[in-house]
Amino acid sequence: MLAIGDKLPNFQLRAVVSADHTENFISISDTTHTDKWKVIFFWPKDFTFVCPTEIAEFGHLNSAFVERDAQLLGVSTDSEFVHLAWKQAKDELRDLPFPMLSDVKRDFSTALGILDKEEGVAQRATFIVDPNNIIRFVMVTDLNVGRNPKEVLRVLDALQTDELCPCNWQKGQKTLSAV
Repeated sequence: MLAIGDKLPNFQLRAVVSADHTENFISISDTTHTDKWKVIFFWPKDFTFVCPTEIAEFGHLNSAFVERDAQLLGVSTDSEFVHLAWKQAKDELRDLPFPMLSDVKRDFSTALGILDKEEGVAQRATFIVDPNNIIRFVMVTDLNVGRNPKEVLRVLDALQTDELCPCNWQKGQKTLSAV
């Protein structure tokens, strides 16, 4: 698995950006959101139980990520058509404010090292990537355990200070001095 300090691999994926059938698909690559922080999170499969709870929570927090000049990108190994059907079927996903990317060929998941060996799907992984496309945070949980999007936001805040941040540090609190 790629780690902190590694460069984000090149990718170009189809994404669903709307439940509206007239303007729903776009292409997104590693250069689409230049000069922005990126929070790229993967879920194993569409039409499952844990995944929509996380995706909807990231959607609720989207404006907080935008305020921090960060772009959320959600990804699974399902096709863009499955993403679209899921958005249309699930009320909490219908109006997501960020794209759902399709890694159907599994190239991006494989390049990141997060393709689950037994299930053949992306693991439940989160990457925070700085504006230079350097990975600054990685978290992977068990396929059955959802992550905490508020914690991802807290880590982004800490990374953006470029200072030492103690345990449970929150935006606005003092950072640590090495002196």
